[in-house]
Amino acid sequence: MQLKNDLYTYRVTWSDEDQEYVGLCTEFPSLSWLAETQESALQGIRQFVAEVISDMKTSNEKIPVPFSIRKYSGKFMVRIPPEVHRKIAIIAAEEGVSINRLVSARLAK
Repeated sequence: MQLKNDLYTYRVTWSDEDQEYVGLCTEFPSLSWLAETQESALQGIRQFVAEVISDMKTSNEKIPVPFSIRKYSGKFMVRIPPEVHRKIAIIAAEEGVSINRLVSARLAK
């Protein structure tokens, strides 16, 4: 599978400490790129990711799959204390929905 670096999850935010914009890539949390403009930060991190992917291919390292093309089942399990489970069950009953529907709606916010 050939991956393109434009499928990754990028974010640009302001760094008050550096007094510059910082470009980030979620799939490569150790990478960042500082620049004076948002556009330059995004361009910089995308190019940096492309270079890292190239190096990883050369080294036969496993390249992260972009979140945008990962497959998800829609299910996950979470353990909570019994008293929290009880509280959620009561709220769901009062709202006339299942626990699953209640938690899904709350997480989507």
